[in-house]
Formats: sequence, structure tokens, C-alpha cells
Amino acid sequence: MTVTIEMVEPATLRQWIADGSAYVVDVREPQEWAAEHIEGSVSAPLSQFDGTALTPPQGQRLVLHCRSGVRCGMAAERLEAAGHDGKIHRLRGGLLAWQEAGLPTRS
Repeated sequence: MTVTIEMVEPATLRQWIADGSAYVVDVREPQEWAAEHIEGSVSAPLSQFDGTALTPPQGQRLVLHCRSGVRCGMAAERLEAAGHDGKIHRLRGGLLAWQEAGLPTRS
């Protein structure tokens, strides 16, 4: 099994979301997700993160994100340790970079 972890820019992720090719996983805690999140993202808090239980829909890119990019790195490591095969994308700069780029969030 081979895992590749790649960074993705906010604008690229926005395009992937628009064309339906991204499965966006927010690893922040539930209260953070409830306060603000990227529309369409799913909540999978790092404190409860199970790398064996995360399976993106067929044909979608797996994209992890958190507030600034640290926790999604830990989640990517857990996925790799659990035997995830394929690419894992991390949102460069996390939700902070997404907001800085002027991209929308939901509450």
C-alpha cells in the first residue's frame, strides 16, 4: 500500500467542491465545526478519529482540514497507519487560509 499526502490550495479545493470531486473531512472538534465550517464538509474530530472508518465515496478526492493545518497532519498520519491506500490531500493553511482567500463558510 502506498500513501501520498499532498497539500491543496483553498482555490483548488473550492473548485473540487464545486465539481463534486472532493470529500472534505474537518478534523476540528464538534463545537468548532458547529460554529463555522466549509459547506459540504463532514465532521470527524481528531479526538475520536478512526483511520479505519474513513472511506471517501468512489471517485472523490479525500481532503482533510482543520483550523491551521496541524491537526489534519495528525489525521493523515493516522490514516496512513491504518493502511489507507492512495492520496490524502490536506488543505494548506486550514480554515484560516480558506477564510483569508475570501471563501465562504457555514455555521
